[in-house]
Amino acid sequence: MHFTFATVIAALLFSVDAAPPHTKQGGAVIPLSKRSSLLNADKSVNLEALKFHVASTGAKILRGLDNFEKNTGAPHPSAVKGAQKRESGPIPLSSGAGFWYGVIEVGVPAKTYAGPSCNYRSSHVYDPSASLTSQNLGEEFIIEFQGDEDDVSGDLYVDIISIAELEAEQVFGVASQYPASLSTDVFPADGVLGMAFSAASTFYANSVLENLIITRETDEGVFALSLASSGAELYIGGTNPAMYTGEFAYTPVIVAGFWQVTMENVLANGETVLSNVGCIIDTSLELIRGLSYDVAILYEAVGGSDASDTVGDGYYTFPCDSVPSVTFTFSGTSFPIAADTLNLGPASSDSPDCIGGIIADDSIIESWVIGNAFLKDVYTVFDFDNRRVGFATLRSSLASTPTFM
Repeated sequence: MHFTFATVIAALLFSVDAAPPHTKQGGAVIPLSKRSSLLNADKSVNLEALKFHVASTGAKILRGLDNFEKNTGAPHPSAVKGAQKRESGPIPLSSGAGFWYGVIEVGVPAKTYAGPSCNYRSSHVYDPSASLTSQNLGEEFIIEFQGDEDDVSGDLYVDIISIAELEAEQVFGVASQYPASLSTDVFPADGVLGMAFSAASTFYANSVLENLIITRETDEGVFALSLASSGAELYIGGTNPAMYTGEFAYTPVIVAGFWQVTMENVLANGETVLSNVGCIIDTSLELIRGLSYDVAILYEAVGGSDASDTVGDGYYTFPCDSVPSVTFTFSGTSFPIAADTLNLGPASSDSPDCIGGIIADDSIIESWVIGNAFLKDVYTVFDFDNRRVGFATLRSSLASTPTFM
């Protein structure tokens, strides 16, 4: 079955034409691939696609905040007061930008489902009656999507999920109704696999990774990601030394819902401009979202320009031939953002100004959200056992061109 992975709400997408998973001593590996672009054919930024991507990833965070309050009985500490009631509503249907694809199997006997090459309503859907281990929980679910006549709705089931020969019983939703817009040209995957904490789950259920840990299927209660455009992989049950150099800089999780930590410093052209910045680590986001006040300080320090009138609220530009230097520091270790990921691309065809990969937004959560503009050039480990996130330097041989270009 082909799913997407994103670590905030955290999910990875799966499709059959991705490389098959395989096991390694001490852990299991799932190769990942990506199918998305925020650029036009001339390499300028597709503003419509960019804004839609920002809106859809923001809506998913809002949904996670709603889930957290529903599941724990208290608002998330970083939630903007009134934001959920005002803005959560239906989720904009994602185009798939930001998602990563891999392969899993479901049921007994295990079945791998077709992905992007097949119609979403084809025979490659989960059939509970075909699995000896399928259990209907007798509960329904519904998720609303903006702009579609139908919601996504169905029943909750428990069945065996197999990832690279690791197995766990997992609660998941089986959709019996979904909009026509959930076709492979819009959402080329069979499902979404959650990888965050149960407090942010729509179903208030453990993630597959948590269940693998509980059943002692893994040596360690961690998973690690390399999101370079070449050789991207999910590693379950440890880390892959071939993917990184040096030691990990670990930062404790602030609240176990999202993978939310504290960034020690933000440096602009070598100078510290921000400190003690709360942030969520989100692999479904192509760029980086920051609080408006913080982002204004950052761009002022590097000579960036407010592009509210030309691009949209919260966006900034800088000369394409003078990309600023921005570095994030976690637990005493500095990680520079590569110029080709900080630079999303020209604001329009033949424009001398490029759009910055760090945008400003206060409407969703009082926290930064760190996406692929940073994550693609680091090796990231998510540690359930010790409630922490670690970063290490990605091996130079894996550093690559930005995935959205």
